[in-house]
Amino acid sequence: MSSPEKPKGELVIRTIAMPADTNPNGDVFGGWLMSQMDLGSTILASKTAKARVVTVAMEGLSFLQSVGVGDTVACYAWVEKIGRTSMTIPVEVWVERFREHGIQVLVTRGVFIYVAVDEAGRPIPVQRDGA
Repeated sequence: MSSPEKPKGELVIRTIAMPADTNPNGDVFGGWLMSQMDLGSTILASKTAKARVVTVAMEGLSFLQSVGVGDTVACYAWVEKIGRTSMTIPVEVWVERFREHGIQVLVTRGVFIYVAVDEAGRPIPVQRDGA
């Protein structure tokens, strides 16, 4: 079943769910999905801050539907808020079901909070364009 919604934000990572990514029930393990979301949104956070970033929190993580082996998993993210040293980045995970090409379904969403840090791991201001 296709969602009437469309992905928000930019595509930050795309991969295929494999048998090694499953839990004992045969569905893709939620922790694997969270790691894909973190990897993808880290790319956006780092690009936005023009610096090294660290994940400091995940909020409102919702698993809406299961993901199966062979599904194409795509993470979309956007910067919702930029603070002095932090960024709030919502992430949506959409899948194209194996053997159902062209049908995208929203399966997971959550919000990741990042902080820009220097080489010693201390918070630094997020560099803003034009600043």
